[in-house]
Amino acid sequence: GLEREAAEIRRGNWETQRAAGIDVIPINDFSLYDHVLDAVALLGAVPPRYRWSGEPVDLDTYFAMARGAQREGLDVSALEMTKWFDTNYHYLVPEFWSGMQLRIASEKPFQELAEARALGIEAKPVLLGPLSFVLLGKRKDERVNPLRDVLEPVAELYAEILSRLADLGARTIQLDEPCFVLDRRVEELRAAEQAYETIAHARRGGGSGDGKLIVQTYFGHVGESYSTLVNLPVDGIGFDLVRGPDNLELMEDYGFPPDKILVAGVVDGRNVWINDLERSLNTLGQLAEWVDPDRLWVAPSCSLLHVPIDVEREAHLDPELRSWLAFARQKLDEVATLTRGLDEGRAAIAEHLERNQAALESRRNSTRTRNPEVRGRLEEILRSPGLWARSPYPQRRAIQRPRLGLPECLRTTTIGSYPQTPDVRRKRREFRDGKSSAADYERFLEGEIERVIRLQEEIGLDVLVHGEFERPDMVEYFGEQMEGFAFTEHAWVQSYGSRYVKPPILYGDVRRPQPMTVRWITYAQSSTAKPVKGMLTGPVTILQWSFVRDDQPRADTCRQIALAVRDEVLDLEKAGIRVIQVDEPALREGLPLRRRDWADYLRWAVGCFRLATGGVRDATQVHTHMCYSEFADIFDSIAAMDADVLLIENARSEAELLHVFREFRYPNE
Repeated sequence: GLEREAAEIRRGNWETQRAAGIDVIPINDFSLYDHVLDAVALLGAVPPRYRWSGEPVDLDTYFAMARGAQREGLDVSALEMTKWFDTNYHYLVPEFWSGMQLRIASEKPFQELAEARALGIEAKPVLLGPLSFVLLGKRKDERVNPLRDVLEPVAELYAEILSRLADLGARTIQLDEPCFVLDRRVEELRAAEQAYETIAHARRGGGSGDGKLIVQTYFGHVGESYSTLVNLPVDGIGFDLVRGPDNLELMEDYGFPPDKILVAGVVDGRNVWINDLERSLNTLGQLAEWVDPDRLWVAPSCSLLHVPIDVEREAHLDPELRSWLAFARQKLDEVATLTRGLDEGRAAIAEHLERNQAALESRRNSTRTRNPEVRGRLEEILRSPGLWARSPYPQRRAIQRPRLGLPECLRTTTIGSYPQTPDVRRKRREFRDGKSSAADYERFLEGEIERVIRLQEEIGLDVLVHGEFERPDMVEYFGEQMEGFAFTEHAWVQSYGSRYVKPPILYGDVRRPQPMTVRWITYAQSSTAKPVKGMLTGPVTILQWSFVRDDQPRADTCRQIALAVRDEVLDLEKAGIRVIQVDEPALREGLPLRRRDWADYLRWAVGCFRLATGGVRDATQVHTHMCYSEFADIFDSIAAMDADVLLIENARSEAELLHVFREFRYPNE
């Protein structure tokens, strides 16, 4: 039943793209959990602890790697999960060990190609590229050198996979290599050259040279990898020209091979704003001077996984605001429109251009995007650092410890949220649908808070939480109560597996009109003598997990959010809350992909956290939480946040983070 439903979804996606006018349609981009996990299964890179038989990877083994398994004869944790570049998508990390034997262990791409061809679809199988597969993985054995011991056998297996796909009728095959947009060492680029030579040699020898092989990059510019990339023995290269405008300069400075296809990613696959069609046409016209028009393909900048599906479903959105937005289906139309404009000239799409320019002008001139009061307050507080400076940590600790009455060592707490049970979801739905009153809903939430407070007291935790039952999401909940955010009904985006989020659309200046959490936190605190944490999402995480306006620097938007969070922090303190947690799980996720840009980002990101938390008295203890992050390379910045207590994820990381804390000697708690 699961496989039938999946096939129906795939068919619908393909037909939608074909109807929109997309010529070459990607397949194998649909996943039951994660596309990197799909690559693990395809290559048979299943770690030994899953007791895989060596046959094609079955669903039980697949989901054991995805979520862990506790059943007769098998008790294992999941593969480690971490962020996919600088997105809010999470992928499962491949593992490499001595003696691993790779083989084709999944029929997924081959079956999907057959499905598509049966429907008459011009299908382009998409696979995670061999270099990115290896660089995104982790060795579990110090004796393993991934570039030396893993990449070559992976490349040999890819050659076999590509040959099979070509034999099955694939005329174009795409290998995603986003790792080329990160800083790359010389030895990594040489390894990439060798891997693609291995693939090319095997494909030539196997007679599968008719299928075009395209290497696709996205999320940024390729920098020092450009020369290596454009000289790989492949038929085409794809560039992100939205987040990587420097790619244009690289092509202009160094040229682009005349015998290769250029896939121009001019439609933003990461954000929800409409394309400036005139500007994109100018870019495509520039590229057409360097590349034969027959070799120039128009495309989104990356997979449309990262945006919602269809803005037309958002009937409740203000029409003016909706006219500024483009979700996945609208982005397909933009690709098709730009292609027609490139092929037939601007006159052929004159009506589209006129409507597009009117919407862009409407957004530029709208008063709803700017709030002079917010901008004035922010300027004033940034000019007065004393308004957000705290005493040194040892001084704060000496005041906080006796006030909180906690044990001398090994104090206990939880991260914050308790399970959103079916009862909680049902009650929220009934309230939103008008089937229960606000009073009934609030009584229910009070009961859930009481229950979880009693549970924590019974367990013996020291610092309690209220469970966050009133919050459907850790960003949407706050955005709904602040000005400058718009909300959708159906704009879900995958975070990982079956976990989806509905990011707010941050279109204007941010202001908090009234307290957002004080009512629930103070109720929880009234139920116990133990300290209950005020629970807030931090400004960087709200920024990262929203669709952010692109008409001003991200740092300016983040500072506005920090000011709103600061107001909430101070209201919690006034209400008698002694511990306040401001979560920043997305701090590292927000790092620019290139290290040269890190310092500027970390300066303003850390500054935003301190702006949000720096107004409290020394007696108020500030916590922050981070999860699924590599801390070693930004440890100084984490320390500079100067939270009294830092909470980290350790359950899926095999104590790796603890070694970092031992080495760097974290100064606070």
